[in-house]
Amino acid sequence: MNRSAATTFESAFNTAAAGVVSLREVVSHRGYLVRFAQRRLHDPALAEDVVHDVFEAVISGNATFAGRASLRSWLTAILKNKIVDLVRSRVLTDSFEDIEGEDEGSSGYEIECPQPRPDQLAEQRQFLAATLSRIDALPASLRDVMRLRVIHERPTDEVCATLHITEDNLFVRLHRARRQLLC
Repeated sequence: MNRSAATTFESAFNTAAAGVVSLREVVSHRGYLVRFAQRRLHDPALAEDVVHDVFEAVISGNATFAGRASLRSWLTAILKNKIVDLVRSRVLTDSFEDIEGEDEGSSGYEIECPQPRPDQLAEQRQFLAATLSRIDALPASLRDVMRLRVIHERPTDEVCATLHITEDNLFVRLHRARRQLLC
């Protein structure tokens, strides 16, 4: 930008910003604003665009500095609003058509269901059955502790009263039972 264009630009800016701050003061915060936007958006090109939008809003007079906060805080607040606007506009325009399949030959979209698949359910049932049979194979003192405390989820004091043992003994038995189940 040549010298006369910069002077014209600065005078237009001072008129738009009501003469409270100079263009140099605003532009001196550009690096900070770009870094701030990059941390939020994770895209350098988008960060530059959003910071440009901030300067455009300041120059056009859509945002006026009243001096109630520091200049950097005011610019950062405008930037945050611009980022929110960008994210909202992108969410409204995103669709499944924009998603490309991982495999070149896949024609449909794979959406992960939060429920386990049938094969996972079968594996879980087999694992549970094997674990329960291993619990049944434990010695009686360890088996009773595992059934009451772990399977039936009884409170510690109730299990101790039922088995006539101390709390320390209960935890020792649980530890021994779990060790035996891992072997």
